[in-house]
Amino acid sequence: MSATALSAPLVKTPAAPAVPSQSPARLAWRRFRKRPAALIGLGVVVVFVLAAIFAPELAPSDPVKTSWTAIRKAPSALYWMGTDENGRDVLSRVIFGARASMLAGVIAVAIAAGIGVPAGLLAGFAGGWIDTVLSRIVDTMLAVPNLILAIALAAFLGPSLENAMIAIGITAAPIFMRVSRGATLDAATNDYVEAARALGNPGWRVAIRHVLPNIVPPVLVQSTLTIAQAIIAEAALSFLGLGQQPPAPSWGSMLNAAQRFLEQAPWLAIFPGAAIFLCVMSFNLVGDGLRDALDPRGK
Repeated sequence: MSATALSAPLVKTPAAPAVPSQSPARLAWRRFRKRPAALIGLGVVVVFVLAAIFAPELAPSDPVKTSWTAIRKAPSALYWMGTDENGRDVLSRVIFGARASMLAGVIAVAIAAGIGVPAGLLAGFAGGWIDTVLSRIVDTMLAVPNLILAIALAAFLGPSLENAMIAIGITAAPIFMRVSRGATLDAATNDYVEAARALGNPGWRVAIRHVLPNIVPPVLVQSTLTIAQAIIAEAALSFLGLGQQPPAPSWGSMLNAAQRFLEQAPWLAIFPGAAIFLCVMSFNLVGDGLRDALDPRGK
């Protein structure tokens, strides 16, 4: 080796900058943002949620206050969505009706997940006769259409919004049980679960610490989609007189009252019907976006 080479200073190659690893939540949000339809649905959902929370501040008038001088007034600058057969402002009733629908969707899903997720986790992780018994119960409940079962339960419990939410939650629980059971069976075959078992961890600890976190994504997606179904179910029960009771506003009860005036005052059905359509479609779009964003095979 020449003296020139020995005397040449050593040049250090700069190290490649470390790429910060993204958290699963940040990665899912990045995937979710790439879906314009899901973002639009999320925006509409936020509008409905804010309308439900701030209904007293947003509603231009009392939703149950009648005015016999403003019966079935067409939409105008004074009444943006017109008035109903009792002179009540339709816009105010639609805004307050969002509160009943959001409550029904969220609480019914909370009841369904509270019943179905633990049952599905137990069935998938324990197996054996426990899985067989729980699966047969779920098959029996799913053999009856959800809405028919919800109507029967609501009629048995009594007509009220609270009983309607309980009925909807019970009828939706088998879906959560089936989803969580399938996700549990899939997660239980992973190496880290086998390693946790080999280390002597009790079964309940392995299920809660290692299996349960991995079934959250499908349960979250199912929750979003079930909220949309619960809103439809609440509207149907209120339409039949088994949900929110008059004069309290509900989109379903508003449609029930509007059917007598479809020719004279079509706006009585158009606006609550449009609210149900937009709200349900938005939750479905968000659910589809979440399903794609939380898919581990997604890009």
